[in-house]
Amino acid sequence: MGRTQSYDRDDVVRAARGVFWEQGYEGAPLPELERVTGLNRSSIYHAFGSKRGLFDAAVESYLDEIIRPRLSPLVADEVAPGALEEYLHGLRAALRQPSSLPASSGCLLVNTAAAPIGRDEAVAHVVAGYRAELRAAFGRGVAARRPDLDVAQVATIADACTGLVVSAFALARVDAAGAADSVGTAIALVTGSPQP
Repeated sequence: MGRTQSYDRDDVVRAARGVFWEQGYEGAPLPELERVTGLNRSSIYHAFGSKRGLFDAAVESYLDEIIRPRLSPLVADEVAPGALEEYLHGLRAALRQPSSLPASSGCLLVNTAAAPIGRDEAVAHVVAGYRAELRAAFGRGVAARRPDLDVAQVATIADACTGLVVSAFALARVDAAGAADSVGTAIALVTGSPQP
């Protein structure tokens, strides 16, 4: 007879997600994952198959609990004209707070893309999917905010904003102020006015 699960899977994944977010997949030692999750190595392997299985679960929870809720106003049936500005202002404010995870650790998926595990085909597919989600959401936000623009202009601004946000996440750990400035440039592009 198998043992009864005596832990909350979501809590375990969230705890591991914090370690992966701050230290990366390769930098996250199993003893630290054991410590934060409260599970021993055999329990982690039993529940997730491997450290990689735990990482994959952490990435999925990052998308479902952090990324997609923040993008939800931009993928709603009707997108408010200020939805993208609100998203970008919120991100810039987080980057200006040294204690926030975006300022101290950037983005779990952007960090992953730059790490050795980013070369893994399945991981690369998830990262590319994340970028596509971001770009699609930004396209809808630009279209709602700037009805004066044609489709090509909306696409250009959405592409530029996506690049600026991704670069902000890549910079956050070493230059949070520069990362916040990148997001400010995205705001200026969206509004069609100088950076606030």
